[in-house]
Amino acid sequence: MNMDGKTVIVAGLGVSGQSMMEVLGSRAGRVLGVDEKKPDADLHSFDQIDWDNTDMVMTSPVFNPRTPFILEAQKRNIPVMSEVELAWQLRVNSNTTGKPAQWIGITGTNGKTSTTEMTSEMLTACGLAAPAVGNIGKAVSHAAVDPANDVLCVELSSFQLHFTYSLELDCAAITNIADDHLDWHGGIENYAADKAKVFHNVKKALVYNADDERVTKLAFAAQTAPECRRIGFTLAEPKDGQIGVKDGWIVDMSGIAGGEAGKSFQVAKVTDFTHLTEPDGTVYPHLLADALTALALVLGLGADKDKALAALKQFTPGGHRIQTVAVAKTSDGGTIRFVDDSKATNAHAAKASLNSFADKSVVWIAGGLAKGGRFEQLVADQAHTIKAAIIIGKDQQPMLDAFKASAPDIPMSIIDPTDNDTVMARAIDAAGTYAQSGDVVLMAPACASMDQFKSYADRGNQFAQQAQRWVNEHGEA
Repeated sequence: MNMDGKTVIVAGLGVSGQSMMEVLGSRAGRVLGVDEKKPDADLHSFDQIDWDNTDMVMTSPVFNPRTPFILEAQKRNIPVMSEVELAWQLRVNSNTTGKPAQWIGITGTNGKTSTTEMTSEMLTACGLAAPAVGNIGKAVSHAAVDPANDVLCVELSSFQLHFTYSLELDCAAITNIADDHLDWHGGIENYAADKAKVFHNVKKALVYNADDERVTKLAFAAQTAPECRRIGFTLAEPKDGQIGVKDGWIVDMSGIAGGEAGKSFQVAKVTDFTHLTEPDGTVYPHLLADALTALALVLGLGADKDKALAALKQFTPGGHRIQTVAVAKTSDGGTIRFVDDSKATNAHAAKASLNSFADKSVVWIAGGLAKGGRFEQLVADQAHTIKAAIIIGKDQQPMLDAFKASAPDIPMSIIDPTDNDTVMARAIDAAGTYAQSGDVVLMAPACASMDQFKSYADRGNQFAQQAQRWVNEHGEA
């Protein structure tokens, strides 16, 4: 992309916006940052944009497609693009190969971060410079212009993909699609269409969730390079063209792991991946699905299977993803565990988390910013797991409605939302009144965090701090 002499507007100066400003600084003729809240922005109102002298607009995920400045740019036929599109257009050649770094793109409603981290760790173990970028790690626009990188493992949100047009990835995956961010996209079909952009013209491996009907349809509707493999992952016994699980083994029938396509090939025992299971060996199904996705991606890229598997066996999930953050000993010699899954910000993710534990063993901390979501089905499906519920959040009604409709007999404590500073302490104290030996206090809220916390990470950190306080006060020495 030649940007000489071009005037570029960067809308929003968060992490991606700041990165675009820096990357464009030496490439475009003039770069103007617009942010209503940042004192150092060039413009503090979108009304100040000189549209007659604007050539391009780089937008941030915070702005939905119906935002007035985006509509104005489109009316004037001024290109509007995401940081991902900019990064793709500005790719530089790798020092190693003399060609642009290969891109692996990972999207989906849930599981993107863990899958991206697993993919990066396996490729790094194979001797490649393969950072996790995008929504995590380094900004993708900076990574794309760094010649030291061999592969970019890119976590892609639906927001980023909406204003992305020309991606042709080496490998791509959609982990799952469930109702989320529908207010931003204007409906599930628009949301799914944006996710599906990762599959367009994939060169080597298209990895899809064979247990998700919508994702499967997108995978087989996608136009790919002729040599591209389609690989389905499943938590059930795999069929031809899939990788899955049978008799406690990861089993491949796609041929991606070295066996013959269409024939069952044992890859590794599930129990070898100790970080993907409960202490008693119970598998976290969502993390196992992420592992299958990542394994298919790296093998599809052509990585060394043995080195990749060795790295995957050592993988530990990142922060706020089903992490045990405190353990209280009980008088009978048992324990009460406090598990942080603050990253479970929608019903789909919360279901996967709740489903990892035994019947009636979970004191569930739930609620927050619902983003228009409903929880009746989630509560109905997981009532067998939930012993009690602690409801947080400013708008508690969607969660309260769900329990009233689907599980009215489950005991519940409602945390007064007026004091954000003490909400987590009060939630933990309430959970402690229900928890007994063998139970888990699980924070997998099924909601976003911004109504009472700075971020899901802040929410998780406060949960961990207050859980440890409770353990110190109430646990047996």
